[in-house]
Amino acid sequence: MGMTMTQKILAAHAGLDKVEAGQLIEADLDLVLGNDITSPVAIKEMEKMKVNGVFDKEKIALVPDHFVPNKDIRSAEHCKCVREFAYRNEITNYFEVGEMGIEHALLPEKGLTVAGDVIIGADSHTCTYGALGAFSTGVGSTDMAAGMATGKAWFKVPGAIKFNIVGKLPRWVSGKDVILHIIGMIGVDGALYKSMEFTGEGIKSLSMDDRFTIANMAIEAGGKNGIFPVDDLAVEYIKEHSKKPYTVYEADTDAVYDEEYTIDLSTLRPTIAFPHLPENTKTIDDITEDIKIDQVVIGSCTNGRLDDLRIAAEVFKGRHVKKGIRCIIIPATQAIYMQAMEEGLLKTFIEAGAVVSTPTCGPCLGGYMGILAEGERCVSTTNRNFVGRMGHVKSEIYLASPAVAAASAIKGKISCPCRL
Repeated sequence: MGMTMTQKILAAHAGLDKVEAGQLIEADLDLVLGNDITSPVAIKEMEKMKVNGVFDKEKIALVPDHFVPNKDIRSAEHCKCVREFAYRNEITNYFEVGEMGIEHALLPEKGLTVAGDVIIGADSHTCTYGALGAFSTGVGSTDMAAGMATGKAWFKVPGAIKFNIVGKLPRWVSGKDVILHIIGMIGVDGALYKSMEFTGEGIKSLSMDDRFTIANMAIEAGGKNGIFPVDDLAVEYIKEHSKKPYTVYEADTDAVYDEEYTIDLSTLRPTIAFPHLPENTKTIDDITEDIKIDQVVIGSCTNGRLDDLRIAAEVFKGRHVKKGIRCIIIPATQAIYMQAMEEGLLKTFIEAGAVVSTPTCGPCLGGYMGILAEGERCVSTTNRNFVGRMGHVKSEIYLASPAVAAASAIKGKISCPCRL
């Protein structure tokens, strides 16, 4: 009985020839990640352990991104805690304001995540790096503390679900629509503690930004991780951004999967997740009534990358945000911000009546830069639409792609570019 891609990575990092689903292992870590919310808790846990420093100052990344630039005294204190810990332990990959970005966009850009890695992060969307063929997963702050101290973490080896991707995406349909379609199909617990393994000829038509988006939201289906094969495009991305050695793992032909699905990209339509769960999906064709909105957010670790901004700018070009609608655009990193500026995307956004923020998670978690009041509706390219996620418990969040979000800002109601 063969192993899946994830199982092969975990076996190698546990020093074992073979692992099976359900097996408990201890694995060596290539990277431990924390942000300004989760790191202070981990730092306090490390202090309780009375350990002398971190296991490897090169293999820890601390990225203040949730409430940055600091929105209040408490967030400033959190960042101060992280900053002092980073300096005290000479953490190489600590990113201060001016260098930082949204963590899950920043780390691949900085070349810190490569194929074959085992990565834990005290943030649920750490599964993003599976787009590069890494095993990456979110953990609690105490596990982050143990990882920083020892360079190891324990895992229960996950079973797997295979998603065979075929066909090619139609115009105005993107990776966000793919993962929303999948979550709508299997539910928010459809992949509970499973590895979501994507394969098939259709993958070669997906950009790296599409893949990052899909892997990012594996957790929204309950997945332990999401992972893509390491093809020529992934290798090109890794070589462009990183000098780290990497290892390509491939699933065995007789690997065991708990379930298998085929996703034909050519049949997908712009997809929107209605309140208050990512599984509550409808295609644009299913929406027959006018759903008026108050705000649009384009950004986050899910959809704040360059492709996302380019698509939004294409929709906004020569058009204007509807009067009374607030449209907030958040490039995910400084490099993305700079490239968007050089390409004239920011000018397009501002001329269209949107505002552009510095890199931050901000409104995604109800932090700041776009909190919703009672009764307000927001179309957002973020990853969760739980009750109260972006503000008042009686507000509503509709998850969508950058194309749908931009078109909705122009129309003042849920729409897509094909309807402009």
